[in-house]
Formats: sequence, C-alpha cells, structure tokens
Amino acid sequence: MEWRSTTLAFYGVGAAVVATSLVTLRRRLQLSMAKHASLTGHARMARWMASFVPFYQYDDARFFCSDDAPREIAAVRRAGLMRLSALYKTRFAETTRRTDEVSGGISDLQFTEAYRVPFQYGAFLRQHLKFGAFVQSSAGVTVTDLDGNRFYDLTGSYGVNVFGYDFYKEAIGRGLERVRELGPVLGAYHPVIADNVRRLQEISGLDEVSFHMSGTEAVMQAVRLARYHTRRSHLVRFCGAYHGWWGDVQPGIGNPVPAHETYTLNDMSGDSLRVLRTRRDIACVLVNPLQALHPNAGAPADASLVDSSRSAQFDKGAYADWLKQLRAVCTERNIVLIFDEVFVGFRLAVGGAQEYFGVRADLVTYGKTLGGGLPIGVLCGRKDLMRRFRDERPADICFARGTFNSHPYVMAAMHEFLQHLETPQACAVYRDLDHVWNERAQRLNQRLREQALPVQVANMSSIWTVCYTHPARYNWMLQYYLRAEGLALSWVGTGRLIFSLNFTDNDFAAVADRFVAAARAMQDDGWWWCDAATTNKSIRRRILKEMIAHRFSSRRAIT
Repeated sequence: MEWRSTTLAFYGVGAAVVATSLVTLRRRLQLSMAKHASLTGHARMARWMASFVPFYQYDDARFFCSDDAPREIAAVRRAGLMRLSALYKTRFAETTRRTDEVSGGISDLQFTEAYRVPFQYGAFLRQHLKFGAFVQSSAGVTVTDLDGNRFYDLTGSYGVNVFGYDFYKEAIGRGLERVRELGPVLGAYHPVIADNVRRLQEISGLDEVSFHMSGTEAVMQAVRLARYHTRRSHLVRFCGAYHGWWGDVQPGIGNPVPAHETYTLNDMSGDSLRVLRTRRDIACVLVNPLQALHPNAGAPADASLVDSSRSAQFDKGAYADWLKQLRAVCTERNIVLIFDEVFVGFRLAVGGAQEYFGVRADLVTYGKTLGGGLPIGVLCGRKDLMRRFRDERPADICFARGTFNSHPYVMAAMHEFLQHLETPQACAVYRDLDHVWNERAQRLNQRLREQALPVQVANMSSIWTVCYTHPARYNWMLQYYLRAEGLALSWVGTGRLIFSLNFTDNDFAAVADRFVAAARAMQDDGWWWCDAATTNKSIRRRILKEMIAHRFSSRRAIT
C-alpha cells in the first residue's frame, strides 16, 4: 500500500512537471509567433549575425560594376562620378576643408561618414565625394554652407524644425530676454514654467508633467515609472521602432549588452495582442507612431540600401484601428500604454499622435521641437503613474532627476513655442495638413513616373522616405546628386526627408524640380542600369556569397 502511494505521488509530481512544462512551452511559442520574421524582430540573432559580417571593400574597378554591369556602363558611371567629384571639390571647398579639420576629433562625424553608404563602397567613395558638416546660416526653408551655397533644407533638424528656422530663432531670442534677469539658475523655477505646465496638460489631456534633458531621458523615465507602479519587469517595443539609444529599448545591434527584460514584438499583429493578454510580466508597451509609415522596419538609411527592397506605405485608418485594439488590451491587462512622440509630437497635429489617431495613452513623451529650438524631453502622464513615491512605504521611491531639468532658457523658449500653437497662423498651418503634403507627394511621384525614373516617395504628412522601383545596388548615390542640386539631407540620406511646415507651394515646386533633375542625372550616369535577370533576391544572394568568402579569407578588397 505504501509502495502504491509513493508511486501515485511520483506520477502526480511528474504530471505536474509535464503540465508546467507544457504551459511554459505554450507561452514561449506564443512569444515566438509574435515576433517579426526578420532579423530586426529577433534581437539576439541579429546581434549574433552582426558579429560574423566581415569587413571588405571594392577596389577601383569593382566599385563601378559590383552588379556585373558591362564595361561601357561602368565607364559611364566612372565619368559621372568624376564630374560629380570635380563639382564637389569646387563648390564645397571651404565647407569640406573645415569638416576635415575637425572630423578626427569628433567621433559622431567619424561614425556618420563610415555609415553614409554600404560599407563595401565607402573607402573609395570618400576619396572622391565628401559631405561637409558645416552650415553658417538659415533663412526661410534654406540653409547656407561656408561656401555660400544655399540648400533647401530637407533634414528637418532631426524633427526639431516644425515651423521654420526663423520662428525658432525668434522664439529663442524672445525667451532669453524673458529670463535674462534670472540667468542659468538651476533647481528653482522661473514663473514661466507654470504656464508651460498648464498648456502641456491641455495638449496631452494628462494630469502631470515632468521635464528632462532629452527625449531619450523622458522615455527612460516613462518606462521606469511603469515598472514601479505595475511591479512588473518587462517592456514591449515593436519591431523596427526607435525610442532612443539606451539599452532596454535597443536590444539588438548597437547595444553591447543584451536587454533581458524587453520583448520585441510584431507591429500590427494579433499574435502580439495575444502575448499582451496572456503574460503577467509586462509593465508597459512603447509605441513610436512614426512606425505607421514603415511598420516592422528600422529607421531607413542609405547605408542599408544594398538593393531596392526598402518600402513604405502609410495607412492612417489601419494604424488607428491597431492602436485602438492595443489600447483596449492594455486597459484590460493593466499595462501602461506609452506614446513616444519625441519625433512626431506637434508635427502631425497640435495634440500629436493622440489627436491624429484618436487614441489616448497613459504616458506621452515629447522632445525636440517642444523646446522652441533648445534641447528638451518632457513626460506627461496620469496622476497615479507619475507619482514617484508610495505614501505607505516612504523608503520605496522611483528616483529621477537631472541637473538641467527645467533650465530657465529652455522653459522660456518652450513658452514661446506653446504660445505660438494658439495663434491664427499656427492654426492655419495645421488646417488640411495631410491634404497639402499628400498632394505634394502625389505630384512629385507623377513627375517621376512620367520621366520613367525608378524612384517614388512615400509620406506620413511632412515626413517622407524615398523608395526605389526596380532592383539596383547604387540607389545610395542619389543623395550625392540631390546635394549637387541644392537639397540638404541628413546623414541617413534619402531614407528620411523632413519638411518644415512653412514650405510654400513655390518652395516645394523648386524642391521637386531639383529632385527630378538629380534623379535624371543619376539615371543618365548609368547607376540604375540592371539586366533582366537582376532581382533584389539575386542581389542579396550575391552579397551573402561575398561575405561568406571573406569570412574565411584574408583578402579585404574585391576585384
């Protein structure tokens, strides 16, 4: 009898272990199914794969025919590059010289130059085409370099520039006058902060505000507060989304330490909603609304243009429906929904993505343009989530502080910006905003199609990206032709064009003329040649073969 009881107990324990294992396996399978199939959706695999990519570069001859172009096409490309090089050396001489002087001491410049184009082409290209990093003035929708060249500015100052540089210069100037008597006193507040808080509460529809030194810091605090109040460990981010450079929101390539408490899930996916409904360790969900333009894809940059597979298409209705589903699940499971509007805040609407998509978040982060042109990060949130201490446990706190939080100069410039939002001029800018920018994108696309140029643009209001319509390995060259035509791009090249909202129809017409001229010149110089057998898949397969060959070879240059 005793033996039978022991046996039954043993079987019971075994059954319990099996049941637990099955539950664990089911949860892991759900999590796997909720990840995007690309490397971007699998952070650990992406980091592992990145460690095996070897460095190699194309020599002089191979640079012009890495796609097996015939000799005559390679010759046309070489002549085109040499003409462009001569133009750059003449037109941008002083700007380039000053950039060369400082690049050895500025690590950011070294990074951007190394990753402006696919690495195989970089060394040869830098010998002949150099980007200058200096500008000396701005006016209207243009910037002027050290050689006196005026460019239509499509950088948007990384998203800061919503209303135009003239407005921000005036806002900073008026703000400094307002707080001049106080100066850079830190810790205590200038009275202007009270009005800023009131306006931010109205704009965000949330109860409380905290100020930080950058958008990255604001996101860090939002996640920390969510973990503090839910007593849960994990955050959810969506594949491809950018939320700053700190570790927990950058679990893949670029972070030297794995993020163990981050789930990267598939955007706009029912499988992801199932994970949110079933797991008990999720504190918050981070949403960057800009991903609506290219769901599950990383921030586009010309350094990744190894082929023409980059795509983008904005469907406002579909993304709004997704956010509403996400909102419902987060409410049901007591998960904090965070909108990261550091980039899109005040660009899509006065009330940001919350107003634009018709969905309310629990916490919202702002930055960039809100500072009136000066650096800032802002977190707005529900009262219960913003509290940094517990009344019942006085030693259990959620600490966050920064030396320059609420700097008087920043607060004063912010005040000018927030006041401007209520003016008739600002209201007129936001009226029919989508219609204006959608129509402009459609006009440019029509012109490109009429001239049989293999380029199209996709947009989310005034945020644009360039896509390429047939397979090619040299799409990244377009950024150099655009610069030659007087269009200023950020270091990511054609991946992201950001227009300030003060572009008039005449301004945009000039940009469109220059864009088409640049694309036509690039086509005439042979960079978009391809044969009938070329596909994006065949291009990627060729590059993979090159990498494998060089992984097991001491050679560094392909001839």
